[in-house]
Amino acid sequence: MAEYHNSDTASWDAGQVRRERPAPSSQRPPQKKRRRRRRRMHPLLFLLLHLIFVALTSALLGCAGWLLFSDFCSFNRAGSPPVEMVVEVSSEDTVDTVADKLKAAGLIEYPWFFKLYANVTHAEEKIGMGSHALNTDMDYHALVLGMRSAAGNMTAETVQVTIPEGYTVAQTIAVLAKNGVNTEAALTEAAQTADFDYDFIDNESKDISRLEGFLFPDTYEFYVNEKPASALNRLIKNFNSKIDDGLLAAWQEKGYDLKEIVTIASLIERETDGTDQARIASVIYNRLEGSGNKGGTNGLLQVDASLLYGLPGHEGAITQEDLETDTPYNLYKYPGLPPTPIANPGLTAIEAALEPEETGYYYYALGKDGKHHYFETYNEHVNFVNSAEYGG
Repeated sequence: MAEYHNSDTASWDAGQVRRERPAPSSQRPPQKKRRRRRRRMHPLLFLLLHLIFVALTSALLGCAGWLLFSDFCSFNRAGSPPVEMVVEVSSEDTVDTVADKLKAAGLIEYPWFFKLYANVTHAEEKIGMGSHALNTDMDYHALVLGMRSAAGNMTAETVQVTIPEGYTVAQTIAVLAKNGVNTEAALTEAAQTADFDYDFIDNESKDISRLEGFLFPDTYEFYVNEKPASALNRLIKNFNSKIDDGLLAAWQEKGYDLKEIVTIASLIERETDGTDQARIASVIYNRLEGSGNKGGTNGLLQVDASLLYGLPGHEGAITQEDLETDTPYNLYKYPGLPPTPIANPGLTAIEAALEPEETGYYYYALGKDGKHHYFETYNEHVNFVNSAEYGG
């Protein structure tokens, strides 16, 4: 039996304990993180901030809504008195371009909002071509109505027509009819019977000559099958816009009215190619206003174009019989101006009638060089006509 020692027992126990104890780990066991306790907002403070946010949002929306509403109703544009602007609408315009034009004219503030309104209300079916007089007191609805045209709307088919300078009313009507603006019969009837709101148009007359001189030659956009009176009115309106009121007033002081000025302009238009209109005008005025026997003319203008206007359908050269025809347009027989213009003059002819040259000429004749030659006396004129230089 082996000997027992206390020291052995103690030694075994300690070693055994060390062997059986698990080895210490080099890493600490994971520790639970302590959650930071969130501080809760006081309910009253939360409610106050919420109310402030709602109030600010409502105020911003309210301000935006008021601005749009004010623009719609013209509250932000109304003046005292309202400012009038003219907006041109052509066949190439759309609702978008019209909105931009209204903005540029100061008639609306928010084009996108007008476009929205126009699209909802189908404004393209109401807005028509032309020059529209609008003002800052008009709301969106009034602006659209102000751009209406009895002739048609932006969706209608259009045609471009050029009226040459010097065309008569009859020739102008023929051009309009040829391009499909309306029939020649309908346009002629309108020229005879329609009322036009201009002092210089004789609405009592039933002859198309009442429009002679006032259908301004220019290039226009017409609706196909446009109302005849509307088409003619557009030409008259254009004429009215071209007249220089200051120059016209100066001639009215001399005793000429608008119709007489336009009549003189029509004679100028038909007598020259445009290179010497102011000089032709001087001859006409000298014969009308000259002293004594007016250079031997006795006030006779002797304009062939006027004679031919009074002989519709005339063909060939002017004969002695033609010169003796008794019509008020025969300026070889009757002194002074014809009863109406004989054509529709262009702007340069009208300007020549308002601003003639100052000369002593009473006669002119066409040379073989294609130019007019001017003379102060009848003898000078006759000598030229009998020379080889005369162009006939």
